Amino acid sequence: MADAERHAAPGPRLKRALGLSDLVLYGIVLIQPVAPMGIYGVVSMEARGHVVTTILIGMVAMLLTAVSYGRMARVFPSAGSAFTYVGGALHPSLGYATGWSMLMDYVLNPMICTIWCSKAAMNLVQGVPYPAWVLLFAALFTVLNLRGIKASARTNEVLTIIMGAVLVLFLGAALRYILALHPSGAALTRPFYDPETFSLPLVLTGASIASLTYIGFDGISTLSEEVVDPRRNIMRATVLTCLITGVLASIQVYAAQLVWGTWNGFPDVDTAFTYVAGRAGGPIFFTMLNLTLMIANIGSGTGAHLGAARLLYGMGRSGALPPRFFGAVDARSHVPRNNVLLVGVLAAVGGLLLTYQLGAEMLNFGAFIAFMGVNVAAFTHYWVRGAERRVDTFVYPLLGFLFCAYLWASLRTPAKIAGGAWLAAGIIYGAIKTGGFRRDLVSFDVPSES
Repeated sequence: MADAERHAAPGPRLKRALGLSDLVLYGIVLIQPVAPMGIYGVVSMEARGHVVTTILIGMVAMLLTAVSYGRMARVFPSAGSAFTYVGGALHPSLGYATGWSMLMDYVLNPMICTIWCSKAAMNLVQGVPYPAWVLLFAALFTVLNLRGIKASARTNEVLTIIMGAVLVLFLGAALRYILALHPSGAALTRPFYDPETFSLPLVLTGASIASLTYIGFDGISTLSEEVVDPRRNIMRATVLTCLITGVLASIQVYAAQLVWGTWNGFPDVDTAFTYVAGRAGGPIFFTMLNLTLMIANIGSGTGAHLGAARLLYGMGRSGALPPRFFGAVDARSHVPRNNVLLVGVLAAVGGLLLTYQLGAEMLNFGAFIAFMGVNVAAFTHYWVRGAERRVDTFVYPLLGFLFCAYLWASLRTPAKIAGGAWLAAGIIYGAIKTGGFRRDLVSFDVPSES
């Protein structure tokens, strides 16, 4: 393929408008400040009540990977994220395979958020059919992301304030309930360690699930091309987002465990946290928390929609996908409009065809492949080829890779089959595109920071 065909035509570029606070807010909303609430019941059952411990173990593991993302963003301050990092540091074909795998992750996130929001809306407003809600939320995510990157950042701020306010109200109600239930302070350490139920293998299994709390932090790096001073701010924002998420998550599940008093007995495991809220604050808090989780999924779906569009833009500009469509940027809004519209259509179609459970399980396949690839890329760039080798450039990416490999291996068979089929389709497409891999699959265009 000629160079003129491999790259997007000269034209508008993405605008550098985001600061550190914008990135952290984007990352927190993408992950969701209330992220552990959805998996609380499952982790409590697996780890026999040691949910706080599993969250903290997961935080350490994800921080290792976050460091690798931040370091690679210094080398490649580009919109392609893991796709660019792996392709630039290891091999273009490996970058393409990584980008194709994580593309499933990014596209599935808006889908499952569309599904969850539609189901929640049906519980709140009777009489409106499910397909109508799917189309509404898919359209909402699309419209919010067509307004420009700075407008998306302002949306993140509003959503974070709303979720934060409800979270504070819940913690206040939980504190009152806990003080009345444990006035002497007895049992306050049990969420960390209960000698009657503690089992290291069970806690580690719970940690592999609890790490899902942090999935989405890598979306920060997809905005590298729209960040002021990306070589500094991407690293700081990625690590800060994981750290803040871990602290908030630990506080939430610690309070929930004390309120409920045991690790089992939930009327419904999947929505266990809403029952905890009902016990702490009554029916009003039960309803309020359900509304909050819907708002959180709106924020997460909008953010994931934004990240998917930027990933497609990075792959299009480098030639991995047709550049005329995927590499185009709207001259007025500086947004990859074609990609935003495409992701919106896919969210609507997926919302009508997929179940929430299958979509969530498939999402992890691409995420963990991307995490492993970025850790290997950081290890190769800074340790294998680095002029100045340090202990941290050896230990951090190696430990991050091993933990992510464990998480990937623990995925259920249906997710592996579906993810493997998606990856195989990408390889077949690449083989056709390059005449049996006889030509370079992609090239990488890393823009300046001006």
